[in-house]
Amino acid sequence: MPACGQPAQPSPATWQHGRVTAATHSTLFPQTPDSADAVLEGLDPEQREVATALHGPVCVLAGAGTGKTRAITHRIAYGVRAGILQPSSVLAVTFTNRAAGEMRGRLRQLGAAGVQARTFHSAALRQLQYFWPKAVGGSMPRLVDRKIQLVADAAAACRIRLDRGELRDVTGEIEWSKVTQTVPADYAPAAAKAGREAPRDPAEIAQIYNVYEDLKRDRSVMDFEDVLLLTVGILQDRHDIADQVRSQYQHFVVDEYQDVSPLQQRLLELWLGERDNLCVVGDASQTIYSFTGATPDHLLDFRTRHPGATVVKLVRDYRSTPQVVHLANGLLAQARGRAADHRLELISQRDPGPEPVYTEHTDEPAEAEGAARRIRELMDAGVPASEIAILFRTNSQSETYEQALADAGVPYQLRGAERFFDRPEVRKAGIALRGAARFGGNDALLDDVVDLPSQVRAVLSGEGWTTEPPAGSGAVRERWESLAALVNLAHDFAAAKPGATLADLVAELDERANAQHAPTVQGVTLASLHSAKGLEWDVVFLVGVAEGMMPITYAKTDEQIEEERRLLYVGVTRARQHLHVSWALTRAPGGRANRRPSRFLDGLRPGSTGTTGRAAAAGSGGVERGFTSRPDAAPRRTQRSPARCRVCGRTLIDAGEMKLMRCEACPSDMDEGLYERLREWRGVQARLSGQPDFCVFTDRTLMAIAEAEPTGPVELSRIPGVLKRKLDRYGADVLAICAGQEVEDGPDGE
Repeated sequence: MPACGQPAQPSPATWQHGRVTAATHSTLFPQTPDSADAVLEGLDPEQREVATALHGPVCVLAGAGTGKTRAITHRIAYGVRAGILQPSSVLAVTFTNRAAGEMRGRLRQLGAAGVQARTFHSAALRQLQYFWPKAVGGSMPRLVDRKIQLVADAAAACRIRLDRGELRDVTGEIEWSKVTQTVPADYAPAAAKAGREAPRDPAEIAQIYNVYEDLKRDRSVMDFEDVLLLTVGILQDRHDIADQVRSQYQHFVVDEYQDVSPLQQRLLELWLGERDNLCVVGDASQTIYSFTGATPDHLLDFRTRHPGATVVKLVRDYRSTPQVVHLANGLLAQARGRAADHRLELISQRDPGPEPVYTEHTDEPAEAEGAARRIRELMDAGVPASEIAILFRTNSQSETYEQALADAGVPYQLRGAERFFDRPEVRKAGIALRGAARFGGNDALLDDVVDLPSQVRAVLSGEGWTTEPPAGSGAVRERWESLAALVNLAHDFAAAKPGATLADLVAELDERANAQHAPTVQGVTLASLHSAKGLEWDVVFLVGVAEGMMPITYAKTDEQIEEERRLLYVGVTRARQHLHVSWALTRAPGGRANRRPSRFLDGLRPGSTGTTGRAAAAGSGGVERGFTSRPDAAPRRTQRSPARCRVCGRTLIDAGEMKLMRCEACPSDMDEGLYERLREWRGVQARLSGQPDFCVFTDRTLMAIAEAEPTGPVELSRIPGVLKRKLDRYGADVLAICAGQEVEDGPDGE
């Protein structure tokens, strides 16, 4: 076993190109690794760095499809299996019940059961329920699932009439206020400072917000934001309770860290106390929830807050083909703003696939019919419906596509509907399967069946499952799809675990229900771009990609426009292989054709023109170790991941090419004047020290400096050939020359 914090040697056969272990699309029932070292098998070098960096602050910058969940679950499992982490001392938090359930499922498969993987709200609610009697006393307020009725009552009490849309928007403003810790009296100036467009007069919203809080107190209820606020309040005021929580949890992992709100960040800080055993994972380019108070600043400022942090960048994309990745990179290359400055240039690890397809339609019904027709063709060619998705900007677009799919005889499911294990037909099926597992010997349905899948089909036939799906769509079809998902799961379970009994399957279903690890439902997924985050399909149809919808009409500021661009980037990176992008010239048949394709596609779709963005990537894969000296000093150099040409992406082997970070044949963007000034300065330094020119810096190192034009010691230290000794001796001179300044003739200006 490797020493604590030291990576085991990778096995080339498990991750190198051509024999890649998929990072995001694993088998349904993988075998549990038989040792801690086995947990590391199949991880690429950067993922291994994440998995073995078990101490101190760790920041993982993970591009779409790079296996971030795989990396952090293997990190936790490796620590547990190696005896370094106690399962009960680890708290992993993320943002959706689905993501938390997936994490628990993966940890269980890796032999690390017992680790708490929860949403921020779920973890806080458990703590609140446990400590309420001690901290407050009496009965804890009842949690309301939906606050919109309370907001409506508050508006009525204020004699303010809100239509349905305004009611939803005002509710959103109250939620934003609470996660940003803004009280009613401060709402108006805070909203103005944040550049929010209030749906009503800010004074009216503040009034509704104030009465809303009064109503909650009067009715002894609380909302989801209160769960976080009350937990924060208790941990701030009761040091004994805070110490008890900190003694329980020693290690923290936060997924989707770019989506953390100020309130969630405050709760995390209270959980941590003075410790730094924290691993955060995120991608600033996937920040799409700023309207809820989420901000990528916590992710981007992590190294500032934790100077000793290890930063690992994951850029090997195992999900999407080079063609899809090329479009995704192209979208971000045109972006602006702080998140764009920290973007990651993805490198596809998959074989080439088809180019994205761009289609223009006369109107929205024609666009929907075209998508349904193409989906029907794909299904007839053998593509499972569950591997196809239609993604749109707003939920209001769904109805047109539901109708088109129903007309084409294509089954579908709406993303964001009731959770799988909470569906009535699934609950009834579970009861029936549990009864058959206990008393199957007395069940005539099971007399003539032997294998597990046949037993499940026999039991579920009594619940409405048939070998052929019902015609049409609607509730009957949805119930059948749920039962069919259980039948398919039974087939996969029996194949993975020969000899498994019906009781074994029931136990598996119970564990999946607890983890909200739902089986795949056979149907095309219809989802908004926001709800599609974290998911992936073989085939993705991005529809309605036109001005006014993408970006949405009400996106006015530069920040809002850039968030819309990131939303489209999230949509593109959901596709593994086939990507279809479409738009309509008008909404309804016969309407005026005044729409145009989204500006985000300019320069990317065939036949369009526009800015091509910045050529070089803002971030490439690798590892940066923490440092303990002053924050503005350069970090010590470490082993890096395989070097790739920053122009064409080819792996570099030649030492000279690696120094330049590009192929010899690829074009150079070197500043010739800067290169000559550096050569002249090098000659002076060589004569003063009585040594050959190359002992100061080689020609290739000077070329690399002239191409990179570093602005600080950290950037200069990343150039191959600039070792710490030379950085200390010559760094100030080199940076001054790159800035266009004159330097003295003596070494380091002496």
